[in-house]
Amino acid sequence: MIPKQVKIVEVGPRDGLQNEAQTIALADKVQLIALLAKAGLKNIEAGSFVNPKWVPQMANSEAVFAALPDDGICYSALTPNVKGLERALAAGVQEVAVFAAASEGFSQKNINCSIAESLQRFEGVMTMAKAVGIRVRGYVSCVIACPYDGDTAPDRVLDVSRAMLDMGCYEISLGDTTGVGTPASINRLLDCLLTELPAEQLAVHCHDTYGQAIANIYAALQRGIATIDSSVAGLGGCPYASGASGNVASEDLIYLLNGLGIEHGVDLNKLIVAGNFISKQLGRNNLSRVARALTVA
Repeated sequence: MIPKQVKIVEVGPRDGLQNEAQTIALADKVQLIALLAKAGLKNIEAGSFVNPKWVPQMANSEAVFAALPDDGICYSALTPNVKGLERALAAGVQEVAVFAAASEGFSQKNINCSIAESLQRFEGVMTMAKAVGIRVRGYVSCVIACPYDGDTAPDRVLDVSRAMLDMGCYEISLGDTTGVGTPASINRLLDCLLTELPAEQLAVHCHDTYGQAIANIYAALQRGIATIDSSVAGLGGCPYASGASGNVASEDLIYLLNGLGIEHGVDLNKLIVAGNFISKQLGRNNLSRVARALTVA
């Protein structure tokens, strides 16, 4: 049941860097993305076209995309609404993503509206994206639990995921936003979702708050999930989920996949170079255990 090949969606340049308190130079963002591409990653979320008032680190996304080469790599961006999509299209973005939550509390705190209202907002995005031939990916947050509402019922996740797929999203990334999931809760979620949705349209987006991300990804792989989000050097977190650490480190994910003999197309040593580069620019240690183990002092 474990797939022979997986697609990795590298979210470090967006999901990782958007939570940094310090200003990140444009040149450093572009260099990070170039190093990730050199490592073999083919799907890189490079920016976000949200209101810079709310996410100041993403304010220069137009400049980031202007600096990216036309090299066959899918450089995607997060777009919360039609205005964001218009900015993304003007910047030449090839693929966009929209995001909803499986809990009302998180939806209100994160995007200031109900789940139903967030889905209504996406209708204009989906219509415009379809008209211009841009693919749209969907994120669903808090698929295991919510910092405000507690445990999330799997059928709530199914309802939101199904609605987004029906709108035209080609894939749903299931976000364990607070990182509280375990293989048991991941399996309960997939028991529900896989009764109605094909594994080919699902991805996992695991945060490592409790050190369970790799175990959770392995559980998802065993259920046939073949798309995994990760963040180089374990960058990231969630400003609306207190204590939530970054996504699973891409380096740790690649080590797991190598051990399982799963094809992915990424050079681990070059990926470690990318993670060490951005960690140095941010003035911190690389949060990837694998990178630390394999980096010669």
